[in-house]
Amino acid sequence: MIKTRDRVILITGATDGLGRRVAQDLAGSGATVLLHGRTPAKGAAAVREIRAATRNQQLAYYNADLSSLDAVRRLAEEILAHQDRLDVLINNAGIGVGSRRDGRELSRDGFELRFAVNYLAPFLLTHRLLPLLQRSAPARIVNVSSIGQQPIDFDNVMLASSYEGLRAYRQSKLAQVMFTFDLADRLEGTGITVNCLHPATLMSTKMVLDTDYFGGAMTTVEQGAGAVEYLATSPQLAGVSGEYFDGRRQARANRQAYDREARQRLWTLTEQLVGIDGAQASEASAGPNV
Repeated sequence: MIKTRDRVILITGATDGLGRRVAQDLAGSGATVLLHGRTPAKGAAAVREIRAATRNQQLAYYNADLSSLDAVRRLAEEILAHQDRLDVLINNAGIGVGSRRDGRELSRDGFELRFAVNYLAPFLLTHRLLPLLQRSAPARIVNVSSIGQQPIDFDNVMLASSYEGLRAYRQSKLAQVMFTFDLADRLEGTGITVNCLHPATLMSTKMVLDTDYFGGAMTTVEQGAGAVEYLATSPQLAGVSGEYFDGRRQARANRQAYDREARQRLWTLTEQLVGIDGAQASEASAGPNV
């Protein structure tokens, strides 16, 4: 692990499960940790308990419901207003597959919920925070994805027909991987690296334990946290960008992730959905050496 004492690290979804474990570990190593959650009481409790466990006072909590793009924009504005630097952004927050009984759900903006929370929200948050990451370079973006990936049907992205929770989840996670690969290309030469990972299979998290799709947990949160922390802090990954990891091992994602035409189609669609035009996106992702 690289020295983290002077690092500022933002972790979304940091009040439970994997994000909470990563937040405590990085706080224990001396980092300034910015925790995000969507319930103020849980956020306050997480900060209080992590401070007690690590004696690290450099913690802050930000509240936002990532099912709302306006809330994502406000979250970014708050971070930009309060923080002078951001060394690592860990896009961890997400919603799981749900249960077999659950029907299709919509975000506050009218998008399929899993696509909105797992993909659109981190896309927009990352875009808004890029100037701060650029000023802090070398910096890292880590997108917590999944080995469960399913190709995107561009004629049915929001799954208005043939909805199924596992499919919705897997599609959103592949979209994260495709975003990672494209953003890494766009940020080449800026000092910001972008990687994604499947942290561990069926960790003992609420997301896994509350669904009837699986037979229970297979790995621990600690195992997954170690993989996330490796991508976020390992000196061995300095300069490594645009990669998908299975745990700590570089791996191959779903075939569609390597289809440049599909990635461009997804990027263009995403700009339209989150309200970013191509000129804005190019300006946000262009560094001093680009």
